[in-house]
Amino acid sequence: MEDKRRPFRAMALMSTILSYLVGPTLLGLFVGRWLDNKVNSEPLFLVLGLLIGLASGIYGMLYAVRQFFSGDS
Repeated sequence: MEDKRRPFRAMALMSTILSYLVGPTLLGLFVGRWLDNKVNSEPLFLVLGLLIGLASGIYGMLYAVRQFFSGDS
């Protein structure tokens, strides 16, 4: 019975990884673009938001993968 659930666990991990990579990156892009429009500094906050979003997404993804495999004994 445990073997039948493995594909679903793998799909859950992939969707978690996808959401951790896409969500914070898009949020960083939108917030950076909004700040650029408010302050009138065209690419500065967009690039900063992208980098911060990517960094937080990668950190969250690594944390989720570590939790996934530490609970898999």
